[in-house]
Amino acid sequence: MTSQDTPPYSPQTLESEVQRRWQEKQLFRAVDDASGEKFYCLSMFPYPSGQLHMGHVRNYSIGDAIARYQRMRGRQVLQPMGWDAFGLPAENAALKHGLAPAQWTLDNIAHMRGQLQRLGLSYDWSREFATCTPEYYRWEQWLFVRLWEKGLVYQKLSTVNWDPVDQTVLANEQVVDGRGWRSGAVVERREIRQWFLRITAYADELLSGLEHLAEGWPEQVLSMQRNWIGRSEGAEIHFPLASGEGVIKVFTTRPDTLLGATYLAIAPEHPLALAAARAQPELAAFLERCRHVAVSEATVETQEKEGYPTGITVRHPLTGQPLPVWVANFVLMGYGEGAVMSVPAHDQRDFEFARKYDLPVQVVVVPEGEEIPSGILEQAYTGSGRLVHSGIYDGLDNETAKARITAAVAAAGLGQKTVNYRLRDWGISRQRYWGTPIPMIHCPRCGVVPVPEQDLPVVLPTHYHLDNPRSPLLDDPEFHQVPCPRCGGEARRETDTMDTFVESSWYYARFACPDAAAMLDERAAHWLPVDQYIGGVEHAVLHLLYARFFNKLLRDVGLLPADGRHDEPFHRLLTQGMVLKDGSKMSKSKGNTVDPQGLIDRYGADTARLFILFAAPPEQHLEWSDTAVEGAYRFLNRVWRLVHEYGQTPPRLPATLSAEARDLRRLVHQCIDRVSSNMDGRYHFNAAIAAIMELNNALMKVPGDAPADLRAVLGEGLRSMALLLSPFAPHIAEALWRRLGQEGELSFAPWPNADPEALQSSTVTLVIQVNGKLRERLEVPVDADAGSIEAVVLAYPPLQKHLAGLSVRKVVVVPGRLVNVVAQ
Repeated sequence: MTSQDTPPYSPQTLESEVQRRWQEKQLFRAVDDASGEKFYCLSMFPYPSGQLHMGHVRNYSIGDAIARYQRMRGRQVLQPMGWDAFGLPAENAALKHGLAPAQWTLDNIAHMRGQLQRLGLSYDWSREFATCTPEYYRWEQWLFVRLWEKGLVYQKLSTVNWDPVDQTVLANEQVVDGRGWRSGAVVERREIRQWFLRITAYADELLSGLEHLAEGWPEQVLSMQRNWIGRSEGAEIHFPLASGEGVIKVFTTRPDTLLGATYLAIAPEHPLALAAARAQPELAAFLERCRHVAVSEATVETQEKEGYPTGITVRHPLTGQPLPVWVANFVLMGYGEGAVMSVPAHDQRDFEFARKYDLPVQVVVVPEGEEIPSGILEQAYTGSGRLVHSGIYDGLDNETAKARITAAVAAAGLGQKTVNYRLRDWGISRQRYWGTPIPMIHCPRCGVVPVPEQDLPVVLPTHYHLDNPRSPLLDDPEFHQVPCPRCGGEARRETDTMDTFVESSWYYARFACPDAAAMLDERAAHWLPVDQYIGGVEHAVLHLLYARFFNKLLRDVGLLPADGRHDEPFHRLLTQGMVLKDGSKMSKSKGNTVDPQGLIDRYGADTARLFILFAAPPEQHLEWSDTAVEGAYRFLNRVWRLVHEYGQTPPRLPATLSAEARDLRRLVHQCIDRVSSNMDGRYHFNAAIAAIMELNNALMKVPGDAPADLRAVLGEGLRSMALLLSPFAPHIAEALWRRLGQEGELSFAPWPNADPEALQSSTVTLVIQVNGKLRERLEVPVDADAGSIEAVVLAYPPLQKHLAGLSVRKVVVVPGRLVNVVAQ
């Protein structure tokens, strides 16, 4: 066939036909067969917003390239897709458009499913589910009750961030500059009764488990999780109230500085602060101001430090001296028991607060070899050293003093050595409607009673049309008025729903057995852990930490084997970078978005996938380029033309090849080797695609009237190129495979292996230097000895201009690498 006879590359027609064949044959349905080597590849599932964005395209193209490669390597691949379908955005959209959240969500799912299918992603769609269906969330209700029975679920009053517009609790991460991340309203601190999962019971295991993930997870993510868990050793110290009615408990990592404590600071929500404010209007006004500041650590660290005296006094546990108690806006009720011991000389925050309110500063630690500072301190000293102004502890190094002072307060019954965590129990209550109902009932006689297992699921009504943010569950007696399961009397169903992080904390396991008659069955043990997980680094802490926690819960209730292999949910983690345009993240507000659907309609899914995988390594941010998209499309056109011009009946590879054919075959197998090495665990797709492009350029130079052996190598190269392209541009690769006369589906064809003999070269390229400076390169036989190489180099015509007027004194030959001619 000549170039004039080559049919045009029409991705819209081609891709539709290939996808139809994939669908008819159900090619990508995973087989639950324990006899083969499994590979579970999972991209973080999307929220059904209604429209794919380029971040989705990148995430799912990366996952599909990995899944297709592993499938061609002969592994049994599971690559599922589903929908993280509950959450506040659906409610807000329903309010805006006058729809029921369920209808809005399901319509969006249908639309986005079509968009994903248009990309040609090799998903097992038979395992698809949405987390907003009772078939899914009934099992997390079942688990919730099991955890209640095990003491891992509890309810308590808690100070929270309250969004007065969205009418719900916000996590600290959902408060930006003191405002709700969606509504923009100034948040308030409120104390309300919340449901908690006792994640702190697993703090040590969550921390130690990170060591086992070191080879497969980015260090950045591991570090973020370590910091979030925040294990610290120290002492709990009790300061008795001067009134004689109880103590204030504090945790400190520096018990060696106890003798330098000059005041205590308590949180604005501390019971002692609230009690003191009843008789102090100015204190009450200060506490009211604090209510309108978020309770996140980031907020309290950056805001101006303010406080107010409570009039309460405590006694120092070692000296008995009186210390004043202040309310401070930088103390969080969620840290320890909402109180800190303030040592201004050795903590910069305490130092600034003491200077502002003219509180005493007492130095008790000085660097080794230095004198006790005289005069006014300019800043706190937070390092190590020896103790001073500490009575019997003077002269001790601070590490020894930590142990001695901790032992002293313990002996007095006023403290103990302890371990503290920055990690707090997970508050899962949300006061909005569109979420999983919490399966608990409040009875005035029996207290809190779980819904019996036979009554699960507690189905969320889906008929509401919302006209305000208030949860309709609160006003629907058909939902909340129920008989008590124990006494049969009138009771009230819980109307809070679960944080949507709960649904996304175990979905990966349900994909293994989506039709199971229990939360999980034996198929979960077969497929888990996920071999490769892909998603944005913005989920590095909460989602991944919660999923790790849930995995351990599933193990401990007997749903996963306690064999060590199933302790963690994700073996390897890839966190892809963002898609940028003009240096900024794509967003509608900036007007710099690119519609994936428009891109696919114009160029085809293969071009979209190839561009987004070629433009940057997966972990790095990707800068959008219209020119690069055009370049990817032109490359696929060149491959298309080359294969069609080659013909369909490949000549056999002869036993002996000419030097030219051997050189071309070496390029083919070097490409196979490069692509394979960049796909095995590293996933440097850009480098792999670059190697394919280089091979295509070499193959295009073979003339149409080339000798039979060269055309045979060309055929081998084209078949190899179709195989190597399959993970990145699967539709065109499938069509080219058939054009080259190959049988069967390319998606399951064996991945090519580089022939070691073909990789061997009969020649080697030497660097030629004159007096240590690079001048030329020269190809010589690989087995040439030093004497032969020296003779060839000195006779090499291009080198003569560099030796003009010079006398050769010595020739240094490094076989296989370089020749240095020393001349004067």
